[in-house]
Amino acid sequence: MLQLHRGKSPTIDPSAYVAPTAVISGDVTIGSESCVHVRTMVPEGATVPIGWVAVGDPAEMFSPDRHEEIWAALRPLNFPGLVYGVERGPSGRADMREITLRVTRSLLQHRNDRAL
Repeated sequence: MLQLHRGKSPTIDPSAYVAPTAVISGDVTIGSESCVHVRTMVPEGATVPIGWVAVGDPAEMFSPDRHEEIWAALRPLNFPGLVYGVERGPSGRADMREITLRVTRSLLQHRNDRAL
Protein backbone atom coordinates (compact mmCIF):
# COMPACT_ATOMS: atom_id res chain seq x y z
CA MET A 1 0.00 0.00 0.00
CA LEU A 2 1.32 3.42 -0.91
CA GLN A 3 0.26 6.31 1.32
CA LEU A 4 0.50 10.05 1.06
CA HIS A 5 2.11 11.49 4.22
CA ARG A 6 2.59 15.20 4.91
CA GLY A 7 1.84 15.91 1.28
CA LYS A 8 4.50 13.55 -0.05
CA SER A 9 4.10 10.18 -1.72
CA PRO A 10 6.54 7.29 -2.24
CA THR A 11 8.49 6.77 -5.45
CA ILE A 12 9.11 3.15 -6.39
CA ASP A 13 11.19 1.99 -9.34
CA PRO A 14 9.25 -0.51 -11.52
CA SER A 15 12.02 -3.10 -11.10
CA ALA A 16 11.79 -3.03 -7.28
CA TYR A 17 10.04 -5.76 -5.32
CA VAL A 18 7.71 -4.64 -2.54
CA ALA A 19 6.05 -7.33 -0.42
CA PRO A 20 2.26 -7.46 -0.90
CA THR A 21 1.64 -6.55 2.75
CA ALA A 22 4.13 -3.66 2.89
CA VAL A 23 3.01 -0.12 3.65
CA ILE A 24 5.19 2.56 2.04
CA SER A 25 4.39 6.03 3.30
CA GLY A 26 5.59 9.55 2.64
CA ASP A 27 8.85 10.81 1.19
CA VAL A 28 10.37 7.39 0.45
CA THR A 29 12.27 6.30 -2.64
CA ILE A 30 12.72 2.62 -3.40
CA GLY A 31 15.33 2.34 -6.10
CA SER A 32 16.07 0.03 -8.97
CA GLU A 33 16.02 -3.70 -8.15
CA SER A 34 15.45 -3.04 -4.45
CA CYS A 35 13.52 -5.41 -2.21
CA VAL A 36 11.18 -4.42 0.62
CA HIS A 37 10.33 -7.37 2.81
CA VAL A 38 7.50 -8.18 5.23
CA ARG A 39 7.59 -7.36 8.92
CA THR A 40 10.49 -4.94 8.48
CA MET A 41 10.54 -1.43 9.93
CA VAL A 42 13.36 0.94 9.07
CA PRO A 43 13.39 3.57 11.85
CA GLU A 44 12.81 7.22 11.00
CA GLY A 45 16.01 8.91 9.94
CA ALA A 46 17.82 5.62 9.26
CA THR A 47 19.65 5.02 6.00
CA VAL A 48 19.98 1.65 4.32
CA PRO A 49 23.26 1.81 2.38
CA ILE A 50 23.14 1.12 -1.36
CA GLY A 51 23.02 -2.63 -1.98
CA TRP A 52 22.50 -3.50 1.70
CA VAL A 53 19.55 -5.45 3.14
CA ALA A 54 17.36 -4.28 6.01
CA VAL A 55 15.42 -6.98 7.92
CA GLY A 56 13.26 -7.00 11.03
CA ASP A 57 11.56 -4.56 13.38
CA PRO A 58 13.56 -2.55 14.08
CA ALA A 59 15.54 -3.29 10.94
CA GLU A 60 19.00 -4.77 11.19
CA MET A 61 21.31 -3.77 8.34
CA PHE A 62 23.36 -6.37 6.45
CA SER A 63 25.94 -6.00 3.71
CA PRO A 64 24.98 -8.18 0.71
CA ASP A 65 27.84 -10.64 1.32
CA ARG A 66 26.27 -11.74 4.64
CA HIS A 67 23.81 -14.15 3.01
CA GLU A 68 23.63 -16.65 5.88
CA GLU A 69 22.93 -13.91 8.42
CA ILE A 70 20.31 -12.35 6.14
CA TRP A 71 18.57 -15.72 5.78
CA ALA A 72 18.71 -16.27 9.56
CA ALA A 73 16.98 -12.91 10.07
CA LEU A 74 14.43 -13.46 7.26
CA ARG A 75 13.36 -16.99 8.12
CA PRO A 76 11.44 -16.16 11.35
CA LEU A 77 9.54 -13.40 9.51
CA ASN A 78 7.77 -16.25 7.65
CA PHE A 79 7.12 -14.62 4.29
CA PRO A 80 5.38 -17.66 2.69
CA GLY A 81 3.11 -18.14 5.71
CA LEU A 82 2.17 -14.47 6.00
CA VAL A 83 1.72 -13.71 2.31
CA TYR A 84 0.50 -17.03 0.89
CA GLY A 85 -0.74 -18.95 3.94
CA VAL A 86 1.77 -21.75 3.21
CA GLU A 87 3.99 -22.79 6.11
CA ARG A 88 7.50 -24.08 5.63
CA GLY A 89 8.02 -27.82 5.87
CA PRO A 90 10.64 -29.66 7.93
CA SER A 91 13.31 -28.75 5.37
CA GLY A 92 12.67 -25.06 6.03
CA ARG A 93 11.31 -24.58 2.53
CA ALA A 94 7.77 -23.70 1.49
CA ASP A 95 5.91 -25.81 -1.08
CA MET A 96 6.36 -23.70 -4.21
CA ARG A 97 3.80 -25.76 -6.13
CA GLU A 98 1.16 -24.84 -3.53
CA ILE A 99 2.19 -21.18 -3.59
CA THR A 100 2.00 -21.16 -7.41
CA LEU A 101 -1.48 -22.71 -7.33
CA ARG A 102 -2.70 -20.13 -4.81
CA VAL A 103 -1.30 -17.22 -6.80
CA THR A 104 -2.79 -18.60 -10.02
CA ARG A 105 -6.24 -18.99 -8.40
CA SER A 106 -6.01 -15.45 -7.07
CA LEU A 107 -5.06 -14.04 -10.48
CA LEU A 108 -7.86 -15.98 -12.17
CA GLN A 109 -10.37 -14.05 -10.08
CA HIS A 110 -9.32 -10.95 -12.03
CA ARG A 111 -9.41 -12.39 -15.55
CA ASN A 112 -12.49 -10.33 -16.47
CA ASP A 113 -11.31 -7.09 -14.87
CA ARG A 114 -10.89 -4.07 -17.08
CA ALA A 115 -8.67 -1.06 -16.64
CA LEU A 116 -10.41 2.14 -15.60
